[in-house]
Amino acid sequence: MALVRRFDVEATALQRQGELALWASCTGQEAAQVGAGHGLAGQDHVFPTYREHGLAWVRGVDPLQVLQLYRGSSHGGWDPSDHAFHLYTLVIGAQLPHATGYAMGVQRDGLVGTGDRGRDTAVMACFGDGASSQGEVNEALSWAAVFSAPVVFFCQNNGWAISAPTARQSAAPLHQRATGFGMPGVQVDGNDVLAVEAVVRAAGDRARSGAGPVLVEAVTYRMNAHTTSDDAGRYRTREEEDSWRAKDPLARVEAHLRATDGADDAFFDAVRGESDELGARVRRGVREMTDPAPTSMFDHAYAAEHPLVASERAWLETWLATEPEEAR
Repeated sequence: MALVRRFDVEATALQRQGELALWASCTGQEAAQVGAGHGLAGQDHVFPTYREHGLAWVRGVDPLQVLQLYRGSSHGGWDPSDHAFHLYTLVIGAQLPHATGYAMGVQRDGLVGTGDRGRDTAVMACFGDGASSQGEVNEALSWAAVFSAPVVFFCQNNGWAISAPTARQSAAPLHQRATGFGMPGVQVDGNDVLAVEAVVRAAGDRARSGAGPVLVEAVTYRMNAHTTSDDAGRYRTREEEDSWRAKDPLARVEAHLRATDGADDAFFDAVRGESDELGARVRRGVREMTDPAPTSMFDHAYAAEHPLVASERAWLETWLATEPEEAR
């Protein structure tokens, strides 16, 4: 959690320095994401939003691969099959039908309800409180329930859909919507990493057994603005932000570890040292990234060569070779 926080701080600074086009901070949501990541089985597949930096970390995605997307150096950043972690999705809610379809495919592959804990597979679909109003999200919930798809719908309710508070999104707690679709709904303290891990582990076990989907609402808080292009001070009060800073998930874990003799000063000093090393690596790595070749946009448009794509690539190659630099 501390390393994810440091990565987030460095990425925010790099965007302010003009090194990244945009950044979506996850500060304040580390417990929800890291807890969820550790609650999953290795073979489970995750469909993230654009803010799941903690889940990406747990899944073994290098932070620099995440930053390639925000710098424009890559169209994705990583191979989803290497980490069972899909590419970030910026279109709000679009990943939930993808996750449900993937889960239905897992069913048809016979990877659900066999009793083999190392083989049975669940799918996690991540979304926020704002996305819960999207039609695609509700369609995915309906399909998953009707077909008993092995999906853990993981909603991080961070209080704000950009500038719209949760109260403007739903008159009832979001997890209670699950009943209307025909699945269990659970609300958990999203700033308690151990509670999130326990709830996600139970939901994943249920999905893998063939009993169907679960909707988990992790109540947390986005400490920073929606993205670096947003000004949260225009719609949130300082008092509200300060009340949630007092519930900082990192401070909470540190207090727990110290109270239970789970860690000492030497441990926390080592974490700070590792964080400094990560910060330096992130800063250095971003500045060393090279721009992609203009023709790389054609490389993965189709799985096989397509005549229209080939002709467009040839046109661009000719234009790049003949036009002067100042005209590009």
